[in-house]
Amino acid sequence: MLNIREQIEEAERKNLSPRACLSAESRGRLVPEQPHILRTAFQRDRDRIIHCKSFRRLKHKTQVFLSPFGDHYRTRLTHTLEVSQIARTIARALRLNEDLTEAIALGHDLGHTPFGHAGEETLNELLPGGFCHYEQSLRVVDKLEYEGKGLNLTFEVREGIVKHSKGRGEIFDDDPENMPLTLEGQIVRVSDVIAYVNHDIDDALRAGIIKEDDIPGKITDILGKHHATRIDRLVMDVVEISLKKKLENISMSPKIYQALIDLREFLYEKVYFNSAARGELNKTRKIVKELYEYLLKNPGELVKDYPKGDPLERRVADFIAGMTDSYALTTYEAIFMPHIKF
Repeated sequence: MLNIREQIEEAERKNLSPRACLSAESRGRLVPEQPHILRTAFQRDRDRIIHCKSFRRLKHKTQVFLSPFGDHYRTRLTHTLEVSQIARTIARALRLNEDLTEAIALGHDLGHTPFGHAGEETLNELLPGGFCHYEQSLRVVDKLEYEGKGLNLTFEVREGIVKHSKGRGEIFDDDPENMPLTLEGQIVRVSDVIAYVNHDIDDALRAGIIKEDDIPGKITDILGKHHATRIDRLVMDVVEISLKKKLENISMSPKIYQALIDLREFLYEKVYFNSAARGELNKTRKIVKELYEYLLKNPGELVKDYPKGDPLERRVADFIAGMTDSYALTTYEAIFMPHIKF
């Protein structure tokens, strides 16, 4: 008699697309484990990510606007949840593996620094060899969580995490080396962009950085003027075009894809590089830089002694990248600000 996990795996074989990545056919983990009686491999990965410390810290990490700026601005956690929901909708519509998609989505930003991209840019300038959040996300799940033991995730989830980001480059890269091997990983890659261009527009409007009329008409004519309408049209296009191409890959129509790229470029020009939006964040560069330089000289008990064999510079960057905004500010004050005693 099949146990519950085996029944789920059998249902996947019967109900999912032939192009789906099946739980029972995972390439496995770095350290082999006995299968769970209730949960598939990808379900276990999802649960491990949700329960890890790095995931909980996302709620206090900046997306675009510093969280003290207001209660309704997105944080890394709310961004992650929005990516997860968009990605799950697409995966379900295409009859792909929703559990794998969700696990990648929930883990994709675990390596992000405090203070958003300002923190990432500063660490990239300081750390020999550079710093990027998607590689750090893989490092978190492989080497840093659970006191250096890592989460021991499956190959498919790890590969999807490290290849989720494209910066300002092509979302659907022609070089297969830059694209996730699974369709589920490709879904998270495009869902990440769909989520952030829409919620960052929403936050920028709330902050008064832009007005609705500032969004170019060539974009709103195609995607619509409202948050929900834009997301719906983008998601519908991904589903329709991917099905039309018989799931050879995850794709979009040229017209909708270009509108998405144009919307992203509008954000870079008007929001991400806007002095009003970056004003407070630019101050955080000093905090990250001075913390990094201080901890190199005084690692003390703050900087972990794992992963074994990694240079101090790398471990200091791990510590700073793992900080929440508030913890970075508190640590900076404790080190550099005078304390009056009565």
